[in-house]
Amino acid sequence: MVKRILFYLGLILVTASCSKSGNDTVEPVTPPPTQPGSFSFNALRVNGVSSGFNYRNINTSPVIKISFSAALDKSTVKNSVTFKTASGTNVNYDATYEDDDKTIVIKPSSALQNITKYSVDVTTALKANNKGSLQSAVSVQLLTAIDSTDKFPRISDDALLNLVQRQTFKYFWDFGHPNSGMARERNSSGDVVTTGGSGFGIMALVAAVNRNFITRAEGLARMQKIVGFLKTADKFHGAFPHWLNGATGKVQPFSEKDNGADLVETSFLMEGLIIARQYFNGAGNAETTLRRDINELWNGVEWDWFRRGGQNTLYWHWSPNYNWDMNMQVSGWNEALSVYVLAASSNTHAIPKIVYDNGWAGNGAMRNGNTYFGVQLPLGPTQGGPMFFEHYSFMAINPTNLTDAYADYDKQTKAHTLVNYNYCVSNPKQYNGYSADCWGLTASDIKGGYTASSPTNDVGVIAPTAALASMPYAPEESMKALKFYYYKLGDKLWGDYGFYDAFNLTDPWFADSYLAIDQGPIVTMIENHRSGLLWNLFMSAPEVKKGMKGLGFSGPNL
Repeated sequence: MVKRILFYLGLILVTASCSKSGNDTVEPVTPPPTQPGSFSFNALRVNGVSSGFNYRNINTSPVIKISFSAALDKSTVKNSVTFKTASGTNVNYDATYEDDDKTIVIKPSSALQNITKYSVDVTTALKANNKGSLQSAVSVQLLTAIDSTDKFPRISDDALLNLVQRQTFKYFWDFGHPNSGMARERNSSGDVVTTGGSGFGIMALVAAVNRNFITRAEGLARMQKIVGFLKTADKFHGAFPHWLNGATGKVQPFSEKDNGADLVETSFLMEGLIIARQYFNGAGNAETTLRRDINELWNGVEWDWFRRGGQNTLYWHWSPNYNWDMNMQVSGWNEALSVYVLAASSNTHAIPKIVYDNGWAGNGAMRNGNTYFGVQLPLGPTQGGPMFFEHYSFMAINPTNLTDAYADYDKQTKAHTLVNYNYCVSNPKQYNGYSADCWGLTASDIKGGYTASSPTNDVGVIAPTAALASMPYAPEESMKALKFYYYKLGDKLWGDYGFYDAFNLTDPWFADSYLAIDQGPIVTMIENHRSGLLWNLFMSAPEVKKGMKGLGFSGPNL
């Protein structure tokens, strides 16, 4: 065996030796070229703080430090690192380096704008000194802070309230429709005027006369124009549509089937007309005629016809083309308490109490009783709903110490306001800017649309009318909001007709719109807070006292 193994080993060596002595050659193997290694993002700090990739409330001269695992090739920075606004506008920046060129320090060349979104983006085109590529792109999102300086000189609280009321009233006075005197739906509505918004405008007009923003004669002349227009405008069983053409008095459809009577909008108009009737109480022919014409409109509304064949509820809409197809009952709790109060107060077409109990109160179904943010809410949906629920009807109806079988309305209005306020202060969705100075969710414009904001439908949009029209319910909280909106945001939020409709501080946006139904409550509810004027006038109407008592309401103003 050993001899056999030695034989084979010798054979192998001889074979190898013969091969090397031949003419065959072995080609050298060329190793593959060495690839530069990629590198990665290591750390990010903005103004010395590391907090992910999103930074809010930063100053207008931030220092952004982005660190990597390798020294950078500075020549590639210009084409791979961008600083831009949210709209895509380039921001010039200066770049320096630290940590042996592994950290780039970025500073804007000039101050950024306040309340503005920016991004710093690093693409994979960034190279290291060894020509390695960045493994993954980096994007830093920045939102600059509010400019905390006052935008207008400080004035007394009383002077500020005067200013806000006067400026906001201009929407109805300067921008009222020239033919009809009615309130345009919004500042881009042309000839479209709003029935309910005009009722709010009439209340604002009464407040304006009382505060000497306009003379009594000027106010009377405008009321004569409005009432003269309404006498010939389209009506359906005495009720007005949501919108009218201010030049012709014809229906302007709110939607395809909403082209006839709108009982809720009619109630807001009637609130205003009754207040004007009570205010213009002079013995002269002009004011006497105005009161007679208002009574003709008021007594012409066939409230009971909207029971739709004698049902124990009221219906919101009726169309000459589609009859009751919209099929929407007016039921609580929402903004429409005024419908049932006025229907019960009618001199000509009154409803009985059972319609209120069954149709509005749902025989108690509108009660809530739950506690939200430490506040017990007597009525309404979860967390109260939008704030206009406590504004529209209560611009005329005084909730102070007002009770019925279902609630204490003083508690209801204040509780709803505090739930809304406390929700914004707690800010569960972490929207930028929400605070004790910046609160209030209600129906308003939003970026690209419109929504009824509330704690259960919070899209980050604050509407000034929500807090300002809550002045009678939460005066300290509302006044803080007013000062913040005026002094701190006034350069973006204050315009020809007072505060613009809404704003968003998370995805920065400020409306350029005004809406009659949002401007009116600001003037009127501030006035009710200051003097109770509109409450006192409406509650002084004898038919209102009788109607509310008939529904089971009690209180010192009845």
